[in-house]
Amino acid sequence: MQRKIRVLVGKPGLDGHDRGAKVVAAALRDAGMEVIYTGLHQSPEQIVEAAIQEDVDVVALSILSGAHMTLFPEVRELLRSRGVGDKLVTGGGIIPPEDMETLAKQGVGKLFGPGASTQDIVVYIRDWFASVNGADSLMPLPESFARSRSMDPAPQSAASHRAAHRPVRDPAPRPAGKAQRGAAKPARAAARAKPKAARAARKPAGAAASRSKPAAKRGTKRPAKRAAARR
Repeated sequence: MQRKIRVLVGKPGLDGHDRGAKVVAAALRDAGMEVIYTGLHQSPEQIVEAAIQEDVDVVALSILSGAHMTLFPEVRELLRSRGVGDKLVTGGGIIPPEDMETLAKQGVGKLFGPGASTQDIVVYIRDWFASVNGADSLMPLPESFARSRSMDPAPQSAASHRAAHRPVRDPAPRPAGKAQRGAAKPARAAARAKPKAARAARKPAGAAASRSKPAAKRGTKRPAKRAAARR
C-alpha cells in the first residue's frame, strides 16, 4: 500500500540559524512528503517526543553549532530506548567528513554538508523508505517536482533553491552611452546660453540714466566750491 513519507525536521541545541532547514523542508514537501518542522532550540527529548507523536519515518536534524557528535547519537539512543530505533536519523550541517564516517558507524544515516543538492536528499530518503517498506509502498514523485528537476541542467542546491524563490526586482536603469551624452550636450548648452538682447531687456530702463546722474552732479558742484574758495 502506497503512502507518503513522513519526515520530522528538527533544530536541536542553541543553533539559531534555520534557513537551510526550511529550504530542505520545502524541498521534501515539494517531493510529496509530509514534513513536520519543530522550530528552533529544541532539546533531543522534545524532538524524539514529537517524532513519536507524529509517527514519522525519518528524523532529519540540522546542526550548525558544532555539537553534532553529541546530538546525533543522543537522539538515536533516545529513539532506541523508546522502542522506535528503526526510524532513519539523518540530517546535515557543518560536519567534517571524518565525523560523518564516525557517526555512520554509530548507526546515523547519511549526512549532508553545506551546498548539498536537495534532489540528492530526496532521492536518499526515498531509496531508504523503499528498502525498508518495499518499492510498492513508495508513492511516485509529483509531476511538478519531476518536471522542475528534469528542466534543471544541474542538481539544485540549497543556495540555488533560495535564488529560484527570490523575488525578481527590476534592474537599475543604465547610464546613457557616449553617443547619447554627446547628443545631449548641445541641447544643454543652448538652454544655458541666453542672447545679450534678452539679458539687456531684463535690466531696468532707467539704469543708465541713474548711473550718469551722480557724475553730472559731481561735475557741477566742484567748480562752485572752488569759486567760493577763491573769493
